[in-house]
Amino acid sequence: MAAPKNLSLLFLCFFLSTTKVFGLTQEQEMDRILALPGQPTVAFSQFSGYIGVNEEHGRALFYWFTEATTNPEKKPLVLWLNGGPGCSSIAYGASEEIGPFRINKTGSSLYLNKYSWNREANLLFLESPAGVGFSYTNTSSNLKDSGDKRTAEDALVFLTRWFTRFPQYKYRDFYIAGESYAGHYIPQLAKQIHDYNKVYSNPIINLKGFMVGNGVMDNYYDSIGTVAYWWTHSLISDRTYKTILKNCNFSSEKSSKPCDRVINYALNHEFGNIDQYSIYTPTCLASTSTNNNSMWRPMRLKNTLLRRRRVFGYDPCTENYAEKYYNRPDVQRAMHANTTGIQYQWTACSDVLLKKWNDTENSVLPTYKELMAAGLRIWVFSGDTDSVVPVTATRFSLNHLNLTVKTRWYPWYSGRQVGGWTEVYDGLTFATVRGAGHEVPLFQPKRAFILFQSFLAAKQLPKSS
Repeated sequence: MAAPKNLSLLFLCFFLSTTKVFGLTQEQEMDRILALPGQPTVAFSQFSGYIGVNEEHGRALFYWFTEATTNPEKKPLVLWLNGGPGCSSIAYGASEEIGPFRINKTGSSLYLNKYSWNREANLLFLESPAGVGFSYTNTSSNLKDSGDKRTAEDALVFLTRWFTRFPQYKYRDFYIAGESYAGHYIPQLAKQIHDYNKVYSNPIINLKGFMVGNGVMDNYYDSIGTVAYWWTHSLISDRTYKTILKNCNFSSEKSSKPCDRVINYALNHEFGNIDQYSIYTPTCLASTSTNNNSMWRPMRLKNTLLRRRRVFGYDPCTENYAEKYYNRPDVQRAMHANTTGIQYQWTACSDVLLKKWNDTENSVLPTYKELMAAGLRIWVFSGDTDSVVPVTATRFSLNHLNLTVKTRWYPWYSGRQVGGWTEVYDGLTFATVRGAGHEVPLFQPKRAFILFQSFLAAKQLPKSS
């Protein structure tokens, strides 16, 4: 009997010493990623797993957390959200844009991202809502009744429970970043947090601000600005442009067959086989994705993140590599993913969620006004080669906030080259990123990194090299 007791005691001592060395709780240790298959050696810690957000319906959201490369205990925490609605922040944000790793062509190994944002912050990637990527629900009807409201509510529950699991990040400076339909998710979640924090004198979620790239903001102004971009960038003819303006009432919620016809004509007969998310770069010829007509919803532009590609020296088929990698059983085991045996393959985007999206705000501009008044740091940026949520759409939307200019329009620099243009307003900074498509950090990683550094430091973008 003595030997088992001694062994148990030794195991307990080892466990306690390990916990002390790594500073991890038992829950954190269970979520710790020892190493991903094919991963290069790194010094920072990684965690991933599930957090339940609704017990009644069995909804649980999957996260991947990568600590900062240096001094994670002193660096801020940044939550990254991709859009869709229905697209994975792991497929895009983590694996193509701001995460520490990139996936090779065969889906067999990873290599380091030189401009990973975890050089400056601790990064938390969330697959949201339930039904996206590895996130799941035990109530199948949830896949058909998701929408803006529940997505924000579940994300807030996720955060409060995540901070319980990782208490060392409570009260840490916290920011939210993302793109595309996250132009809804981010301000809506920020408002949820802001309202939640009003109840507490010392709130654990220390929200400081957010940044949104190529984000959906206002159905009317986004639509007008998108059509203007198509015409000014020679994607459609003069005749089609005039016909769209004549037949499309973007302020109406009702469908119009003449409007649908002319939009479909433009997409099918005038755009050509281009990547609409990056109009000047190659398309992925190996892609089996359908034509991007799904981006159009009657009476307004359906700004989705279904399929996008990338730029100089970039690989336009990168999304395919993510689907190879994250469907590997060994990868899922390493990430503590798919633990319930989801009966479908992991995909970058969920077509069911996209097609069945239940509620969406016509405009988040009123939410911007409220959050600016609350003193949050807000940056809005646009890659200027995206035709889906283009820079003109964002500028039209921002123009109707009637903001006061603090620093007039000027070019900002990355090295000795113009990185884009920016204007600073009272309560908001707007910036373009030159030569970037819909996923700005994918197309222009260095410029996006400078943008992020400036945002965190609350400094204006550099006026010289």
